[in-house]
Amino acid sequence: MNNNAVFSQKERNIIILLIVLVLGAILLYAMRGIYGAFLGTFVMYALFRNLNIFLIEKWRWPKSLSAIVIIIISVFIIVLPFVGIGTMLVNKAMELQNNPEWINKLIDAVNKFAGEKLGKPDLIKEQLESSAAYLGELLTLVLGGAANVFLEVSVMYFILYFLFINYKGFENSFIHYMPFDEENATVFGEELKNITYSNIIGQTFIAIVQGACLALGFWIFGANDAFFWGVICAILSFIPLLGPPLIFVPAAVILLSQGMTWQGLGLLIWGFGLVINIDNVLRLVIAKRVGDIHPIITVVGVVIGIPLFGLMGLVYGPLLLSYFLIAVKIYKANKRLSLKKQMLEERVE
Repeated sequence: MNNNAVFSQKERNIIILLIVLVLGAILLYAMRGIYGAFLGTFVMYALFRNLNIFLIEKWRWPKSLSAIVIIIISVFIIVLPFVGIGTMLVNKAMELQNNPEWINKLIDAVNKFAGEKLGKPDLIKEQLESSAAYLGELLTLVLGGAANVFLEVSVMYFILYFLFINYKGFENSFIHYMPFDEENATVFGEELKNITYSNIIGQTFIAIVQGACLALGFWIFGANDAFFWGVICAILSFIPLLGPPLIFVPAAVILLSQGMTWQGLGLLIWGFGLVINIDNVLRLVIAKRVGDIHPIITVVGVVIGIPLFGLMGLVYGPLLLSYFLIAVKIYKANKRLSLKKQMLEERVE
């Protein structure tokens, strides 16, 4: 039977489109566990794109050599620090599990202080009961993401290698298949780069400075494990304004409960006066130099990012939300341009 007699060209195109959509949906579902790898590839490409082009075009390095060197550099400055932080967290968790005695003493001391000063002798118990379910769910999500991290990193570097050695083809295809004209595609790419730089380089710098300052404050005012809590503060600093107080406020309460009044008050002043304001000052500088991610976008991005990407959701969540908002912005600009063209054509007619 002649196929042309059964289906018209338009009907065949619709059927092919449906097949593509169904297969695409199946592939998206099958790859749901490695979405972080694809987003990580995009982020790493944006961060190291200029270096790759410089090594290939200026220093005349072979493309494969440039890709391998950049991957090795990224492992040392990005992947290994995360491995170190993860190892430190696991060791601390095992230490607490093996020696829970001092935690019980600490809780008793804080409860006694809260009973005498605040009239709430079961303060810690109430807080633990109210937050246990949420923290348990959050910890499960984070550990689940950590279990999948090796696969995601492997896939990310595998794809990244081929993007680096064929960067011209990748960028030309990116522009070709984007639903924008060339000018808007360039603007879109530039904004994506700025947002990536702002969130990865800028926010990482803010986090390191805040963590270092909090560790210094812990050391000055006699709180325990200054380095460890400085690292935790650096991680939580990806949540603007809300992160660091989760560390220094409980630490100050513990110091006060142990009779170290001036140290506890000093740590509170240090935290709210210096550590918090580091975020505000440096964020303004980064916004002027590179690009800015509004704190609301960051907080909402973290909330949606952690369930999707685990611990890396602290970074990927705000980026994903920012990319979405940029796409909406470009779409609105295109729509306005189309309306203007349509109005001009109607006037000419």
